[in-house]
Amino acid sequence: MSAITGIYFRDDRNVDLSTIDGMNDALAHRGPDGSDTWHNGPVGLGHRMLWTTPESLHEHLPLVSDDRRRALVADARIDNRHELIAALDLAPAAAPPSDSQLILHAYERWGESCPEHLLGDFAFAVWDDDRHVLFCARDHMGIKPFYYYRSDTLFAFASEMRALFCLPEVPRQPYEVQIARYLAAVQDDRASTFYQDILRLPAAHACVVSKDQTRLRAYWSLDSAREVHFDTDEEYEQAFRAIFAEAVRCRLRSAFPVGCELSGGLDSSSVTCVARDILRQGGARRCGGTPSLPLHTFSVLFDDVPQCDERTFINAVLDRDCDPHYVHPDRLGPLTQGVEMLWHAEEPFGAGNLFLRWACSESAHRVNVRVLLDGEDGDTTVSHGTGFLVELLCARNWPAVRRELDAFAARWRVTRRRVLWDLAALPLIHDTALERIATVWREARGVQRVPDRSYLRSDFAKRVHLDDAGDPPALTISQIPRMARAWHEKELRSAFLQSALETADKAAAAFSLEVRHPFLDRRLVEFCLALPTEQKVQSGWTRSITRRALAGCLPPTVQWRRGKSNLGPNFRRGLLTFDRALLEDTCADNPPVIGRYVDIAKLRGLYERCCQSRDGDEFVLFKAALLRRWLALICDARPEKQSIYSGHRYD
Repeated sequence: MSAITGIYFRDDRNVDLSTIDGMNDALAHRGPDGSDTWHNGPVGLGHRMLWTTPESLHEHLPLVSDDRRRALVADARIDNRHELIAALDLAPAAAPPSDSQLILHAYERWGESCPEHLLGDFAFAVWDDDRHVLFCARDHMGIKPFYYYRSDTLFAFASEMRALFCLPEVPRQPYEVQIARYLAAVQDDRASTFYQDILRLPAAHACVVSKDQTRLRAYWSLDSAREVHFDTDEEYEQAFRAIFAEAVRCRLRSAFPVGCELSGGLDSSSVTCVARDILRQGGARRCGGTPSLPLHTFSVLFDDVPQCDERTFINAVLDRDCDPHYVHPDRLGPLTQGVEMLWHAEEPFGAGNLFLRWACSESAHRVNVRVLLDGEDGDTTVSHGTGFLVELLCARNWPAVRRELDAFAARWRVTRRRVLWDLAALPLIHDTALERIATVWREARGVQRVPDRSYLRSDFAKRVHLDDAGDPPALTISQIPRMARAWHEKELRSAFLQSALETADKAAAAFSLEVRHPFLDRRLVEFCLALPTEQKVQSGWTRSITRRALAGCLPPTVQWRRGKSNLGPNFRRGLLTFDRALLEDTCADNPPVIGRYVDIAKLRGLYERCCQSRDGDEFVLFKAALLRRWLALICDARPEKQSIYSGHRYD
């Protein structure tokens, strides 16, 4: 993890080096191991270095080509290094090439198609003096952030938006449409931010900037038509295990201690167990890394909210080759560190449990861990197989329907009628033209379709045309037999996933950490999407392929656990116990900072209901409080930032 910045004056003004230095300084927390800049007339590039991989210890950025016609900045970890070295015919050298050198060589060989040849997490920009263009690209899943501002005279980019505000041309103006989407839980835009005219380069996109135009294109997309077929379950399991192990192995490449976030769930436990086995076998060194056992693990414990506690499953994973670290965020509310988290997140976030990740990142920083693996969105990659029962019904595979109904009913201890309703009727209603019938039925009964829009000011919703920001088109009747595949692809392409990854990146960056996500390896994502639905859901078990493939690696208590703990009680308790003053301040809102967007009287009523019973929506209050604090931050052109290494009372 590091930071990149850049300026291109399209009106041919010369870049002032002090401006690039200022942008770099704004991102010092992302790269404490060095800072450098490069400029040539109207173009300037900056970089902050965080050493993580062995090659990064000797890496110098910005990187200039031998003929001095191209310059590159990158925040990248490239995983297909050996294939690239061979494909690029690179001569043996005393030291292995850095990841940034591989990217620059790839651009020199393949030009604008170079991202198609890269595997890993990356955000980079290349100034090409021959073509007089700036070429930018972001990785396939959007793990590395890339923000930019453009006008007729300027194109500027950075790993975080705060660096862009060093430029007087960049406005610091809230984007009300995004505010409305946030409050109404509509997240369907992968490019917009909470700031007017500041955009994010979407995942799997490249951008070519010239004097006269800015051209974006997608260089990769999921192929929902591709299917993987083997003869036996064992062959599917072997293929999954090999791809997943390689995804973990690539992410263990580090010159420093490596850690894993271990929640006790299936996904984080899978990453931890496979990483530990690879380290035992010396596999990380074969990838060019040097980490060794013990493997650091970071877990949250809930002594005061035992129904949320996962220590039984956490302890099942731990052994002598693990060095466990524990944090206790049940002693704080989710808003307690709100100002600091919000400063780093740069936007109001929808992750109510971000303070758990924050606590683990701080704990990792204390023991000099610089690379943190997690199981982020493993269930999205592997998929729960939503719609699988509909597929069986449409195929008239009655024996399979009966078998899965019985298995699910027994596994989850519910009636077959409930399974049929939840896994067949509801998906049909939600994703087809039957939604219209359901809407009429709900309106006739007075049931509100989107409950958390009720506290928005109606004039605000109308002003930003919120009702026009609907869901993607529903599936047609002819698409129903492929419902599980369609749902899976939709989740992998969602703006919500990209936003969650950016928030995770910034929470780690606050402590000079790089977070890595094995489940979001492009090879694994493509493989899992192409799997037959019966490999994702089998005998009543969702994510069946993971459970079966990692037999003997995962402890059986984790491998066959039915679900995960609901962290909602801890969220509610923390919000209404430790954050009550912040909530009351939000509901009072005097002067009315958020009164332009929210009906304060309705918000206050919701707060009172939440305090009196468990029927209220505390998450609405959480989002409103974050929005208020964010608006207060951006109203100050020089927001004060707390020290990120002060004691936070987690331990």
